Amino acid sequence: MFCCISSLTLRRPGLVLCWFLLCVSLQPDSLHRASAVNLRRFIGCAVREFTFQAKKPGCGGLHITTDACWGRCETWEKPVLDPPFIESHQRVCTYNETRLVSVKLPNCQPTVDPTYTYPVALRCDCGVCLTSTTECITSV
Repeated sequence: MFCCISSLTLRRPGLVLCWFLLCVSLQPDSLHRASAVNLRRFIGCAVREFTFQAKKPGCGGLHITTDACWGRCETWEKPVLDPPFIESHQRVCTYNETRLVSVKLPNCQPTVDPTYTYPVALRCDCGVCLTSTTECITSV
């Protein structure tokens, strides 16, 4: 199998990653090798399948498989002479584009709305942590 990348694609790093992942996935018997080796060394942010249990008071739980953001982003800190005495570059893998999906939870009490809405990741990027979409630790 041969994969080529155009010069237009090279100017867009996200497309290079997509092409790479596509080429790797099309190689015979490469899926398990890529998962076992490359994900441990992968630096960047990507959309990946994720399963969780949707719950709300007064309803039964429902296992949902969706797409979520996953990855590790470049992060560094260095001491400086002026306050606050540290310069930092903190990036997290976060949602860049999403769509909302609603499902009905099972066994809800008559007074409880069974609708459960969750985001599906369409595109993820390394960026500043936004508390509106991501749970962030702001101090240790």
